[in-house]
Amino acid sequence: MRHAIVLIPARLASTRLPGKPLADIHGTPMIVHVLRRAEAAGAGEAVVATDSEAVAAAVEKAGGRAIMTRADHPSGSDRIFEALEALDPKHRWGIVVNVQGDLPTVDPADIRAAIELMSDPAVDIATLAAVIHDPAELTNPNVVKVYGEALAPGRLRATAFSRANATGPGPHYHHIGLYAYRRAALERFVKLPPSANEQRERLEQLRALDAGMRIDIAIVKSVPLGVDTPEDLEKARAMLAG
Repeated sequence: MRHAIVLIPARLASTRLPGKPLADIHGTPMIVHVLRRAEAAGAGEAVVATDSEAVAAAVEKAGGRAIMTRADHPSGSDRIFEALEALDPKHRWGIVVNVQGDLPTVDPADIRAAIELMSDPAVDIATLAAVIHDPAELTNPNVVKVYGEALAPGRLRATAFSRANATGPGPHYHHIGLYAYRRAALERFVKLPPSANEQRERLEQLRALDAGMRIDIAIVKSVPLGVDTPEDLEKARAMLAG
């Protein structure tokens, strides 16, 4: 899997948790915890793409690599594409993995699971999901549900993503916003205008589906904690204690 590069977009601005990438978790900035998880996946080089010199300095102090990007990117996908073009102008890497910078508990095996789906040349984008066990998630608009065609045990081809209430017998799946892109697919994606479905649902991945791009999903055991609030940060500290 060394033909992949893992890029971690991180911006310092956050309305609910200011300075989020630098939040301390047992003496280490959160962004460094994410970087270590990405490195442990063994998929290839892991690099933080940021618009903050403070974030870059924290990463480099920990022995990691960071690259500066523009501050005006509308999404992490745009940020990692700028970083990719700067890091790899000769197109050495055919697969690009986008690991969000606020997932300090992400399992390295789950990163590998997304990349492994890219061995199928028909797949443009690979992502992750986990079975919903908590009934409250079925009606929570902050939980993105993914629907798809079963291709094999533990694998779906995505047909829809939605924040709406999940209905029907299930199983229902909680989408995890980690993506592996074929390089050409990422370039195409960031150049597409937002689709009507994307704007209605506020889900970037619908732009790809609406453009006819194929998204396959690896079903993993659990959803990693996304840190968006001070309460989430305390949960992350408890989960990573010791």
